[in-house]
Amino acid sequence: MELFDTHCHLTDRAFRADLEEVLARARAAGVVGMVCVGYDLESSRAAVALAEREDDVWAAVGLHPHYAARAGRDLEAALRSLARHPKVVAVGETGLDFYRDLSPRDVQRAVFLRQIEVALGTDLPLIVHDRDAHGETLEILEEAYGGRADSGGPRGGPSGVMHCFSGDEAMARSCVELGFSLSFTGTVTFPRASRVRAVAASVPEERLLIETDCPYLAPQSRRGRRNEPAYVAEVAAALA
Repeated sequence: MELFDTHCHLTDRAFRADLEEVLARARAAGVVGMVCVGYDLESSRAAVALAEREDDVWAAVGLHPHYAARAGRDLEAALRSLARHPKVVAVGETGLDFYRDLSPRDVQRAVFLRQIEVALGTDLPLIVHDRDAHGETLEILEEAYGGRADSGGPRGGPSGVMHCFSGDEAMARSCVELGFSLSFTGTVTFPRASRVRAVAASVPEERLLIETDCPYLAPQSRRGRRNEPAYVAEVAAALA
């Protein structure tokens, strides 16, 4: 079975010592593609460099809500420049994180909107991080993408991806209607994740994606340890 890890952080320091071995294990496990996702400009540039080097790695470029307060005036220009690279396939991850609140909420909102404009302007899908901010995230996406859903989103494909989706079935339906795909992580393998699995089961197959979010969110069999793309097979098995 061929697998695709739609969201991983291969440039994280956790992989600094053994990235080549990590990639080899992923390929041996049947992973034919990986999207390396940036969380700030430095990691976004590193993701593009890795994608240039590895045929089966693509890049996403963006600023995570944790670091929204770092956004400078040149954010849009920097992201647009990176987005011109042929192996950049999305803008993100961006969004709202009201759980840790590492950047002021008004700043998170503003920087999220700025990156939505970059995604729309470059015709790239948006990778959305949403933690404890479901209502506001959906409201922002409805405002930005509500008029575009009928056309199927950028490049005739999805408007974007709801990364590590944790909303309910009603939110899942709304996101699908807006042209978004929903992606699930190793959390679906946790014994107490029956609600998440039920939500995933409600998502149309063509809008259902899998990811590791490595080095975070390892599946139950490796919980508490470093995650890596090879383990996306366990996410797929849990949703089969």
